[in-house]
Amino acid sequence: MLCYPIKLTMPTFKVPSEILLSLATPPVLLFLLGSKAVAELAQELGQASEEIFRGDRLPVLNLPPRSTDPTHADNL
Repeated sequence: MLCYPIKLTMPTFKVPSEILLSLATPPVLLFLLGSKAVAELAQELGQASEEIFRGDRLPVLNLPPRSTDPTHADNL
């Protein structure tokens, strides 16, 4: 008995480029909108951190006045 290899041929199915483009567009748009939202969030967080470390919310330190005597310039 002779065994011949079975040759399977798959039907070629070509997808038009317009369909591929239309399927690839929503993920790209979602990525762009998401990156814009992340950038705005990072900017708002930066502004909020500036508010936290702003000088008017820190306690006033009572430091002795600096000497304007030139002989004590190394103490500045």
